[in-house]
Amino acid sequence: MTDFPFAIVGFDLDGTLLDTLGDLDHAVNHALALEGRRAVARDEVRGFVGGGARRMLDKALLATGGPVEARRFEELHTALLDFYADNIAVETRLFPGGEAMLDALAQRGVRIAVVTNKLERFARAIFEQLGLSERFYAIIGGDTLGPGRAKPRPDLLHLMREKGGAGAAAYVGDTSYDTLAAAAAGLPCVAVSFGFNDMAPAELGAAAVIDHFDELVPTLERIGNAPPISR
Repeated sequence: MTDFPFAIVGFDLDGTLLDTLGDLDHAVNHALALEGRRAVARDEVRGFVGGGARRMLDKALLATGGPVEARRFEELHTALLDFYADNIAVETRLFPGGEAMLDALAQRGVRIAVVTNKLERFARAIFEQLGLSERFYAIIGGDTLGPGRAKPRPDLLHLMREKGGAGAAAYVGDTSYDTLAAAAAGLPCVAVSFGFNDMAPAELGAAAVIDHFDELVPTLERIGNAPPISR
């Protein structure tokens, strides 16, 4: 099919394309246990996800007694990452409808990318273990361009466009990090309501909100084919 309005579609990873909550929960609680902190419930961890592992750990520490001194934070951060690396795809899976949705985009000739604040090596390891790597022309992590370049800055989405070649692009995410980065990059963003939303999905500022991946292709068609708003 050649009339699909987007040549490139990028996806956030955690809480958008993949349900990673179980494995993140175990990693966070491993780090907290090393500090003698209480375990946090999975629903609580859901609210910590979105800005990368450091921010996730910082939020977990604040919720369980407060910050630790900088050196100890680095030790806990390293322990969290090491545990996660060893248990990276135990519970992680595509969200319902994800495989059929990726197939539908591929059938339309869409080039598909992943743009996440997760470290690139972890993103690549997850997709490799899940057998999904070949579906993406690019897997871009929060550290791919170096410090300070992650979402909500648009840099990673600009890189997605550069690697993807010509054609219109759209982005799919679940948090304000995603919608802000897409807006700064000049891309329409579709938000998923089933992810790790850091505010009500309708308040994220996305061009549309979907409740299931079955809705993504028709939603992108509607957004891409909508007439421009006259001013």
